Amino acid sequence: MAGISLSQLALELDTGIRTSLSSFDIDSLPLHERELITLIKRQASDARLDVRDYEYAQTRTEQLQGLPESSERFGQLEKNIVKASEYNLFGAVDVVQLSTKIQQILARMN
Repeated sequence: MAGISLSQLALELDTGIRTSLSSFDIDSLPLHERELITLIKRQASDARLDVRDYEYAQTRTEQLQGLPESSERFGQLEKNIVKASEYNLFGAVDVVQLSTKIQQILARMN
């Protein structure tokens, strides 16, 4: 894990989410499930951009300024993944793997 960059972890998280959700025909799902999938995909992309901004920050102070918002975004993403699992959009193993990635990213950013 130490050899993997934060950007790589964030990319793996985003890819894992998109791969898990790619097996669903979005148009055939109920509206609330479609909206949840759209939200999760957007949050995953935004979280990946947060990691990029964190890594490109010039100083530790700049890194820390964006950290509360990033932490909140990752927390909401994790909650929405769990919520989506209630609709069988993610399996239990997916939830554990994705939550672990989120926690690894947050631990390295703090």
